[in-house]
Amino acid sequence: MRDVDLKQFEFKGREHEAITGLDTLDKADQEQLLMAGVVSDESNRSASYLQMDHSAVHCRSHNDAVEIMDIKDALKKYDGLKDYFWTLVDKDKDDYTRSAAENLHGGYFIRVKAGAKVEQPIQSCLMLKSEQVGQNVHNIVIIEEGAEAHIITGCSVAHGTQGGAHLGISEFFVEKNASLTFTMVHNWSDNVAVRPRSAGIVKEGGKFLSNYVLLKPVRDLQMYPSIRMVGEDSVARFNSVIVAPEDSYLDMGNRVIMEAPNTRCEIIARTISTGGTIINRGHIGAHAVPAKGHLECQGLILGNGRIHAIPELDGSLEGVELSHEASVGKIAQEEIEYLMARGLDEDEATSTIVRGFLNTDIMGLPDVLTKAIDKQIEELQASGAM
Repeated sequence: MRDVDLKQFEFKGREHEAITGLDTLDKADQEQLLMAGVVSDESNRSASYLQMDHSAVHCRSHNDAVEIMDIKDALKKYDGLKDYFWTLVDKDKDDYTRSAAENLHGGYFIRVKAGAKVEQPIQSCLMLKSEQVGQNVHNIVIIEEGAEAHIITGCSVAHGTQGGAHLGISEFFVEKNASLTFTMVHNWSDNVAVRPRSAGIVKEGGKFLSNYVLLKPVRDLQMYPSIRMVGEDSVARFNSVIVAPEDSYLDMGNRVIMEAPNTRCEIIARTISTGGTIINRGHIGAHAVPAKGHLECQGLILGNGRIHAIPELDGSLEGVELSHEASVGKIAQEEIEYLMARGLDEDEATSTIVRGFLNTDIMGLPDVLTKAIDKQIEELQASGAM
């Protein structure tokens, strides 16, 4: 693991005025948000939140079943959120958690009320607007009993911003028979350091489905969200699509601990290095029966680059069923020749295979987000990065 010198970044004095809506941002920044899955037209969103550097500039719910606010306001309203705030992540884990604990800038609090079936996505964006700014955020998500919701979180730099640091704490609480689909799209730039620290619990009959997309350059990213399945018949699923261009260093993965019977989990990661380094970690622990888990790490190296796939299975009882597949390599020549025999040249064949490898259909994303991701893939191919 690599350390980031936080002294390089400015953690004070980067507040911004509130805005009435995301459509009031300049067009360049609206495009940056779109590339992170966040739309400026809020008519098809249940709620929206935007954090810009050190302040929340926009927060609005369009659905009575969705409560959304800046975490500082939630701490005041709910007497410190004692049952949630810093209960799953250790504030003394490392320098990054301590920075977030000692100098909190903001973050979102999202609560979906019991029994609500929220059809339109909830969206949030954590943006670095100023150059070399350091951002400390803490997010709390509570999906109450029987509720269902899809949250799209985009993390992004503003148009033209090159360097900064994002330190993000996220704690997820999926209550009995509740369901959360959480989609995160990172749209950073070449000189940004990113340190998310995330954890969650899933109770009886609950579902936690996570989608993660990173197709843009980032200097240094380290993340390893951990989910505990504490309720019987709970489900957790992680899907990741990741590209590491030259000079990107990504140390990332997912961890699921199954602590109750009749639990199921799946971790699937598809990674491509076009010159960068990817350390792809995966851990499934099963400590109750019956329990079934599958871990899959697939990596392609295009040109130079390095991918470390580190799958780990930990079963402590007779009767658990855990499996994993891991592969790192290049595109098979026979696949290219197969497509060339059907009229494609070598570059077209390679692009077709890569697009299929990065297919996000399994994620069940909204059309506008799928189109944004397709656009990013097209830009990568046009630039020659793939």
